[in-house]
Amino acid sequence: QSTLDRLNFTFIRAKIEDSEALNKMFQTYTFDVVCHLAAQVSVRSSGKRSDGYIETNIKGFLNILECCREYSITRLVYASSSSVYGNSEDIPTQEIASTDQPLSFYAATKKSNELMAHVYSHLCGIETIGLRFFTVDGPWGRPDMALFRFTDAVLKGKSINVFNYGNHVRDFTYIDDIIDGVERTLLHTSKNKALYKLYNIGSSQPVELLDFIENIETITGIQTQRSMQPPQAGDVHKTWANVEHLKTDYGYQPSTSLKKGVDAFVKWYKAYYL
Repeated sequence: QSTLDRLNFTFIRAKIEDSEALNKMFQTYTFDVVCHLAAQVSVRSSGKRSDGYIETNIKGFLNILECCREYSITRLVYASSSSVYGNSEDIPTQEIASTDQPLSFYAATKKSNELMAHVYSHLCGIETIGLRFFTVDGPWGRPDMALFRFTDAVLKGKSINVFNYGNHVRDFTYIDDIIDGVERTLLHTSKNKALYKLYNIGSSQPVELLDFIENIETITGIQTQRSMQPPQAGDVHKTWANVEHLKTDYGYQPSTSLKKGVDAFVKWYKAYYL
């Protein structure tokens, strides 16, 4: 608590779907900028319970936009996703690549967020910055993400399911590099004066899935059985971020290697769960 006091941090437990709670918060506090990272996540789960994704990712985001308009917020930074690209053939993927063929309902909601933000930038003069996250990993990572699932299985002596027979490629991005990019867009003004901006945020160092698993096994010192599975519905085959625009406009420079990121995660997992 003392650390939070020094940071002038206030925690309010509320849902972004609750417009009354959001309005009360904006009435009570004065904000220079807004950073919106809340969402229903997971590509795979979105195909099973899409109603929750509508409530949070669409209606909740609309509530955020309305509060920004009503309370004269000049800059909104929000989380989009690399999943909006679907199976794009533009590799490494640039922001101008087509996002018209998402492969999951989650991706469709993130594409919708970008369109909604454009309207509010155009009509209300709000600077909106959408960050298309590429496979975030590191300590405190989500249990449904590959690094967590694989590490958990390896350390518990279980076999792991490897989808698409291991033929996936991912642009894994360490959490500290993500935070650096978010902070830069929140705190700094870019030479790019456009009100509506979209940026890829990744490591730009794609890794084959089987190499990723071998990295975990090397760091843990444990080899595990692999159950090779067909592709899952909604999965993108390959992600690779072109981050030149974020570098140019905000000086973004990812610096954490995959080995360092996996090692940090494994140490955290052992300390927290074992």
